[in-house]
Amino acid sequence: MSDSVFDNDKDNGTPPEGPEQDQAIPAPPTGPESGDTPDAPRDVRRELDHYRLVVDEMRRRIRALEDELETASTMAEVPSVVVTRPELRNTLGRLVKKVAMIIQAEKVLLLLHQPETDSLTVLPPMLGISEEQADQLSISVEDGVSGWVFGNAESVVYNDALNDPRTSEELVSLLAVRNGICVPLIIKQRDEEERLVDERVIGVMNVFNKRFDEDFGNEDMRLLEMLAEQAAAVISNAQLYIQLTEEKEELEEAFESINVGVVVVNNRRTVRLLNPAAAQMLELDDNGGGYGGRSMDEVLPAGPVRDLLESTIETGEERNVELTMGEDEEQVYQAQTTLMRREEDSEVESVVAIFHDITEMRQVERMKTAFVSTVSHELRTPLTSIKGFISTLLEDDEGMYDNETRREFLIIINEECDRLTRLISDLLNISKIESGHGLDLQLADVDLGQLLSRIAANHQPYTKKHSIVAQVPEELGTIRADPDKLTQILDNLVGNAVKYSPNGGTVELSAHAENGTVRIDVRDEGLGIPERHRDRIFKRFHQVDDDIDHRSISGTGIGLYLVQHLAQAHCGRVWLESTEVGEGSTFSLRLPRNAEAALEARGE
Repeated sequence: MSDSVFDNDKDNGTPPEGPEQDQAIPAPPTGPESGDTPDAPRDVRRELDHYRLVVDEMRRRIRALEDELETASTMAEVPSVVVTRPELRNTLGRLVKKVAMIIQAEKVLLLLHQPETDSLTVLPPMLGISEEQADQLSISVEDGVSGWVFGNAESVVYNDALNDPRTSEELVSLLAVRNGICVPLIIKQRDEEERLVDERVIGVMNVFNKRFDEDFGNEDMRLLEMLAEQAAAVISNAQLYIQLTEEKEELEEAFESINVGVVVVNNRRTVRLLNPAAAQMLELDDNGGGYGGRSMDEVLPAGPVRDLLESTIETGEERNVELTMGEDEEQVYQAQTTLMRREEDSEVESVVAIFHDITEMRQVERMKTAFVSTVSHELRTPLTSIKGFISTLLEDDEGMYDNETRREFLIIINEECDRLTRLISDLLNISKIESGHGLDLQLADVDLGQLLSRIAANHQPYTKKHSIVAQVPEELGTIRADPDKLTQILDNLVGNAVKYSPNGGTVELSAHAENGTVRIDVRDEGLGIPERHRDRIFKRFHQVDDDIDHRSISGTGIGLYLVQHLAQAHCGRVWLESTEVGEGSTFSLRLPRNAEAALEARGE
């Protein structure tokens, strides 16, 4: 600094402006003691001492003004709006470095209050503190200087951290703290006239270890409080903005991913929102979601959806209707409209329409109705046969029928009773599955060769069009399974193979070892399964009815559904291996050699 600055201040008699301009600068000595001669040695020395004091004071004030100017510049550089987590970290990183430079501190640490744990945790980035050290820091709101500052919203300066009773021994030891300043991070809310209406402490800012082994002072604390106020505003605004942004993104993701169609149209017939499920329902071209802001008539095809929205806007009445969509009207939707009104009046602002796909539910309802009818028929048919033969035998008082005929009648009655038993057993097993109860297994050693041969032999008498054969290698041996339920699985598969081969042909049962398991295949030369049914044949009540050949075959629609669950009960699986319409199908079953061990491994 040049001497002319001090000369001017001396000549003008006015001290420089600054934060401490109210402190008096020592005046030069005057009066009789000064001597008559100004250049007397003693007077000159006294005047020189005076000007040295003036110079020192001026230098101190200049440094204070430079610090305030640097602080103001730092605050001006900090953006008022931070919209992402990386931006917040970068902004705080620059701020932390400026704080260290202005306060001349070796370490800077921000701590934020976590309401869930009622503790103060580190907010990165730090300065002079490693991530390993930061990971060890979680300070209670009642612990140390940071806890006191947070609870009392007052700043603290300490220059003997080791012996100061307010400091935390753990933090002092971990970070090698000599001295420090801790100031609260305060969010201040002001009204339109800039009057303070509320304030809230969200954390604290710490600086540690003044450089060159100096002590921190009140001026350092005052500057740090100014910077902390700016930091608190940035952190609070960023957290709020980021939280709202993330919540908005989560809502948008949920809106995009839900399988319920949603369409929002305002009272000017402009589409505001239309999610992918609704676009798929309406068979709209993939437009990258760019439907908002366009006319309803431009976006929505003519049909029940547009009519529903139009009538809701016109009448101002919410609707709840069932709509059928698609070329063949196979898709069924439950549509519900809700009105969004302005708060200040009753005018309808927008209409929200929600579309639930209830096609499968309606199909199940139809299947249940058909199932009840089919089961009634299936029960009535053997009962009618049993009743007829028993009545015939009872009325034969004169011995019209010989013993061979009577035996034939009794065999038919016995077979019809077995048929009833199987049907009732299937129904009971379905009931167990539907109620969530597992299928109890009675495990035993089962000779697969004997079982498959017996299944083939039992089904052969019921058909003259088919040749039912079993091919099992002798070395296949036995498996551990429930013989009754395994018989039920194979009875269903072979029964279906015969039933859906109305023109006859070969039904082949084969088995072989495969990767530590046993695989059984049931192949027929029947009608085959149309492609659109292949993914649904194992669903309850589902039946193939695409053509007159399939429709003419009666059934309950629970056979394959039950087979699947019986296989799964053995830790196995069943699937459609191959099929060709008009050429036949092959169903495959894979079972572990020891179902007991497989169940134990599965924890059952």
